[in-house]
Amino acid sequence: MSRRIVVVTAVHGPSARFLPEAHGSLREQRLPEGWEWHWVIQEDGEGQDVAPYVPDDARVTFRQGRAGGPGVARTIALAHAEGAYVKVLDADDQLPPGALARDLAVLEGDRTLGWATSRVLDLMPDGSTAGFPGDPEQGPIERGAVLDHWKANGFLAQVHPASLCVRRELLLALGGWMALPASEDTGLLLALNAVSRGWFSGEVGLLYRKWEGQVTGQAAHVDRAERDARMAVVEARARALSGLRWSSPVGH
Repeated sequence: MSRRIVVVTAVHGPSARFLPEAHGSLREQRLPEGWEWHWVIQEDGEGQDVAPYVPDDARVTFRQGRAGGPGVARTIALAHAEGAYVKVLDADDQLPPGALARDLAVLEGDRTLGWATSRVLDLMPDGSTAGFPGDPEQGPIERGAVLDHWKANGFLAQVHPASLCVRRELLLALGGWMALPASEDTGLLLALNAVSRGWFSGEVGLLYRKWEGQVTGQAAHVDRAERDARMAVVEARARALSGLRWSSPVGH
């Protein structure tokens, strides 16, 4: 019986047109023998704009639900995420070849690691890419290191939450993504790092699309009052969890 890595994608109408490209990047993934991927696409809403772009592939599950933001969509998608690992893939992003296999190799090779991230390149509208100058060295990320860096650098983490691959039982134990209008993925990343060690891969693991319709480019995302409130809750959760410690269940 194959073991499974579940790729979870939240999508809304404006980003649906990118789903075929995301699917193409998944089809290029080559996993170790005995492993398979399954893609759970959860629409944040119940409209008619997304379904036409959902690939006709037996490895794809598409569901809809009332709108609540990407964190809600990803969390409700966990109802269909039957696998040892959950990999995040936003609808407008792409996985470079080998990304899933590298995540699996790290997490299967070290049971003390709860999650993995990787180097991210911005994918520009003209097809060019640009890197991030603050990438850490490849290797383990100790508990609390993400929060410390995030606080010291204007609420910017040194690793990108959109590249996250996480053990499913740990993700569920933390309640999934935070119930926030934005920064729900950063909140999860800091919570994960509060209770467990992680990993950063220096190889490119995600192409992060830059386009005018993306949610993080909207004015509401940078509203000062809301941003301050989001950051306060994200930090408080991480600090509240810092006294706890996750360990991989025996036999897993």
